[in-house]
Amino acid sequence: MSVFRATLIIFVLIMNVQKFIFDKKEVEFTEGETSWKSPSNIALVKYWGKKEGQTPANPSISFTLKNCYTLTTLKYTKSDNFDFQVFVDGKREKSFEPKIKIFLDRIHKYCSFIVNYNFEIHTKNTFPHSSGIASSASGLSALALGIMAIEKTLDPTISDSYFKEKASFLARLGSGSACRSIYPELVVWGKNNSFENSSDLVAVPFVGAHKIFHDFQDTILLVDKGQKVVSSSVGHNLMHNHPFAQQRFNQAHENLEKLKKALIEGDLKTFTSIVESEALTLHAMMMTSNPYFILMKPNTLRIIEEVWAYRTKHNLNLTITLDAGANVHLLYPKKEEKQALSLINSSLIAFCENKSYICDEVGQGSEKIN
Repeated sequence: MSVFRATLIIFVLIMNVQKFIFDKKEVEFTEGETSWKSPSNIALVKYWGKKEGQTPANPSISFTLKNCYTLTTLKYTKSDNFDFQVFVDGKREKSFEPKIKIFLDRIHKYCSFIVNYNFEIHTKNTFPHSSGIASSASGLSALALGIMAIEKTLDPTISDSYFKEKASFLARLGSGSACRSIYPELVVWGKNNSFENSSDLVAVPFVGAHKIFHDFQDTILLVDKGQKVVSSSVGHNLMHNHPFAQQRFNQAHENLEKLKKALIEGDLKTFTSIVESEALTLHAMMMTSNPYFILMKPNTLRIIEEVWAYRTKHNLNLTITLDAGANVHLLYPKKEEKQALSLINSSLIAFCENKSYICDEVGQGSEKIN
């Protein structure tokens, strides 16, 4: 890359970031609260590895989910001494507060008003925390939306599109994948040449997907509900000196371009091939990093093998994918729901912790709760 091109890219990024800085005169108000529901998402092309400023080392695309979500109520009171507390399921949870402090420190430049308030952050999930379902994505996107609701009160002139765009921008500063949870259905994050409006700073909706993907199903087979042995943040950092990092980043760009075509054409065979390859590549990166680690469990592999055998036998379009954990996401078109649930209840359920699974589907993104 030439020095001129590198300088131009940096200049464009700076200009794009500047538009998110809150520069309006603050309106005086003393207290209030706002509640938001924001879903998790499951990446099809995986984001693994990050650069400066919480930007991705490679682009990604995800399904926004419906039933796996975080509900967050942000209570705020005017104060000369900024402070905050986090409550999970009604109980103070101090272990969550360091991560929230980092997030609030990062967004202060863009939301200067937050230092004028004390916050109570009340949050709860509909799914297990820290077990390979993106709880940070749903949680931090919900919190970002709450912050934006305060900004909207301070500046009622901001548009709905800017509201969502800045919420995505802020959410990314807390958790990269959180930026994708703002929008419905299929969402792209990370600059890629096949998407003209794609960006490393915000996520953008995927436009033009075949109708078969609008109600795609995701049954999450809960192999392990416990805390992950290695956090996603640590895993991302291990990509900095990974021997296969650049090949992986190149692969993600290529897979995203191929998957775009499959999503538009409704090509389920190509969809399955790319999505499963991406899932296995993600875990291969974990197993070949230094230090190396394994998040899959024996039952993870048994589920995968059962799905592949059943799919071949019945000529179905069942697709497995994994996030950074042991749980298996079983993706399938709505028309194959009966066969998928038959497989789950007759066979796969035996490999799930306490025979637990979550039936989910493609959802419509975040929403305000009155």
